[in-house]
Amino acid sequence: MSGQLKRVLFVCVGNACRSQMAEAFARAYGRDVLIAASAGLSPASHLAPDTILAMNEKNLDLRDHFPKSIRQLGRRAQFDLVINMSGFALPDRMEAPVHLWDVPDPVSMSYDDHCAVRDQIESLVIQLVADLRREQAPPRFRGQGSGRVGL
Repeated sequence: MSGQLKRVLFVCVGNACRSQMAEAFARAYGRDVLIAASAGLSPASHLAPDTILAMNEKNLDLRDHFPKSIRQLGRRAQFDLVINMSGFALPDRMEAPVHLWDVPDPVSMSYDDHCAVRDQIESLVIQLVADLRREQAPPRFRGQGSGRVGL
């Protein structure tokens, strides 16, 4: 891999479900291409119990995680990419490109629906990691013939 690790921020409303799941999946699957963080626009007091349980099913332990405010990131948060799952506009101080992920908030859903949202987020993170790997991959040699480089 060439290039630097991308700093990616996942944002939702309470930082109690979606962004926490995305951060955990990104750390599990994309350590070679990104540094993941998460925050909420209006952080909850604790992670949703169903989020902890659903992520345990994926062998990802979130028991020590806690909701964080996007305000805690400082006036000029330094990220290369922001993934917004909140459904709301982000503060102006976000200088990184913002990608919108249309992911429903599972906080008051049934457990099965919560897990369906978890699986949707996992798929989106896997795609993001694959895209970042492609972006950082060295250009391929496009020579013809025997593969030898002429001098």
